[in-house]
Amino acid sequence: MRKIENSAKPRSPQTKRRTASRTENSSQNPDLAGPPPPGRGMRGEQGYLAYLLRQAQAATRLTLERSLAGLGVTPPQFVVLTMLRAYPGLSGADLARVALLTPQTVGVIIRNLERDGAIRKTPHPVHGRVLQWTLTRRGATLLGQCRRHANALEQRLMAGLLPREQLTVRRWLSKIAADLQQDAGSSG
Repeated sequence: MRKIENSAKPRSPQTKRRTASRTENSSQNPDLAGPPPPGRGMRGEQGYLAYLLRQAQAATRLTLERSLAGLGVTPPQFVVLTMLRAYPGLSGADLARVALLTPQTVGVIIRNLERDGAIRKTPHPVHGRVLQWTLTRRGATLLGQCRRHANALEQRLMAGLLPREQLTVRRWLSKIAADLQQDAGSSG
């Protein structure tokens, strides 16, 4: 798999020293204090909910990106494979909508996944110009490998929550997406 996005670069030893120095100096002199780490101040329970969701999503995506890197798969590629497993036969436009990606990004992902033998296209039985995409056996195997990494991350995300609490979180996040999507559709 060829990556379609640049991965985040690991922090250099110099950056780590500067960060440690800044943290040390800010604890000695509050005037030099930078923003707190995630989980503190406005980046913690006092923060705005939309920001906290974005912060959590960014941390989750970066962790997943690093985890999938060894497989040569990016998070957007993983999402496309996942959506094709759940909804075989989607068009590129449909994939863009359900994967929350731009059509241009999905176009690049589809070309790369097809070239690597993970997906295949077939013409739509009624609308011949529309291409439908499905996983190949190779794609299903690759998705299985990716799922193991994603499942490990989900275990970390849900650590300490009872099954009932996990269901509450899933329902809440789904409701946010559905409600806000509905609002976006009615305001246009």
